Amino acid sequence: MKILVVDDEKNILKLYKDELEDEGYNVVTANSGKEALEVFRVEEPDIVTLDIMIPDINGLQLLQQLKQEKPRTPVIMLTAYDYRDDFLVWASDAYVVKSSDMVTLKATIKQIIEKNNAIIIVKADLPAKGNGSSPQIGP
Repeated sequence: MKILVVDDEKNILKLYKDELEDEGYNVVTANSGKEALEVFRVEEPDIVTLDIMIPDINGLQLLQQLKQEKPRTPVIMLTAYDYRDDFLVWASDAYVVKSSDMVTLKATIKQIIEKNNAIIIVKADLPAKGNGSSPQIGP
């Protein structure tokens, strides 16, 4: 499972990278919007954690770009400020207040993984189109 961590604070990037790698995740990082887009396109992460306040592009605008390119990639918004009333945040899959205590972020990542795994299992149980299991209409 690959996670892209986007934050302009190098100490936060290091903390999150170290903590998430200790949990067994493959972590890539970016400290600007432009770098985040490049890493997102090249590395194709399974989950993105995104700080709202990053240089060169607003994190909410970057969220929109990421969702336009790959709408199924979960994005967790991270911020020290309360943006929950901003409707653009609603496009994210989760919202976590930044903290050196990683418990909430780790729990949120696990919830997203479990939710996505449940969706994959349900899709695997559905009959495939054209396999003869559904009734056909016509001659």
